[in-house]
Amino acid sequence: MTKERLDEQTIAMRAAKEFQDGMVVNLGMGIPMLCNNYLPEGREILFHSENGLLGFGTVVESPDEASIDLLNAQGQPVRAKPGMCFVDHADSFVMIRGGHVDITVLGALQVSEKGDLANWRIPGKAFGSLGGGMDLAFRANKVIICMTHNAKDGSAKVVSECSLPLTAPGAVDFMVTDIAVIEVTSDGLVLKEVAPGWTPEEVQAQTEAKLIIESDVKEIDLVS
Repeated sequence: MTKERLDEQTIAMRAAKEFQDGMVVNLGMGIPMLCNNYLPEGREILFHSENGLLGFGTVVESPDEASIDLLNAQGQPVRAKPGMCFVDHADSFVMIRGGHVDITVLGALQVSEKGDLANWRIPGKAFGSLGGGMDLAFRANKVIICMTHNAKDGSAKVVSECSLPLTAPGAVDFMVTDIAVIEVTSDGLVLKEVAPGWTPEEVQAQTEAKLIIESDVKEIDLVS
């Protein structure tokens, strides 16, 4: 029997729990962008985009309400918020490279047991996508990865050593996958939480890298 895994929305919801009041947060493409929909109650988060926005709101679903002049890094229309500001592209990257982004949430193709990140070049494609991903991986104060735990062919994405071209070595701090929450520490990968219905041993079986399984591993909590 196939175990049920978390959907993309739930992965994003769990990652958003890490956002603290007043933080500047940058969201990468794909699952990370969904974090914008699940802000912890009572917390003011300033979302940053490489294309020059700071402090914008949620994605606009209705074409009638969308503005082509107010887009996030994925090209989606977003809502204006009081206090939102615009800067040029260079200043937006100054924020990143100057260490002013508290958290970046990115997708990944592979993450190693040392926190090495590979996410810019898909196997079999001649060209990759650089964008601001390398700057964010190197300079954000905390790097959170949102991804499926396994590739489409079933192979592990949390690996002992990345076989794909690296985006940034030792950059990842925290991972939220469809079956687990994992923290990258100096001692290795610590399994913190598992998806409902999963055991730590079953998560390890889907993971190439060795996980540190402590006695207080709990089920993924989306409330507190």
